Amino acid sequence: MTSQGEQTPAVVMYASGWCPYCMRARSLLERLGIAYEEIRVDEEPAQRELMVARSGGLRTVPQIFVGEHHVGGFDELHALERAGELKKLLGSA
Repeated sequence: MTSQGEQTPAVVMYASGWCPYCMRARSLLERLGIAYEEIRVDEEPAQRELMVARSGGLRTVPQIFVGEHHVGGFDELHALERAGELKKLLGSA
């Protein structure tokens, strides 16, 4: 839980509608009750270039960010959650 005046970093996921790893990331975030913004690069191609720039050149989806911190894809998100680090990153540990 964040203290008064603190804001939980925004979670942004660049994704596509057909990607199985995107579906897994959505499911994990929803199961954990973490609000997120999804940017569909398959529907907004200009967003893909922003994703590539933010991720340091990565072109695959999903690319997940907590605030300005680049988490990576589903595997990295899942590893953070299993290690108990995701809550810390979100400021709720």
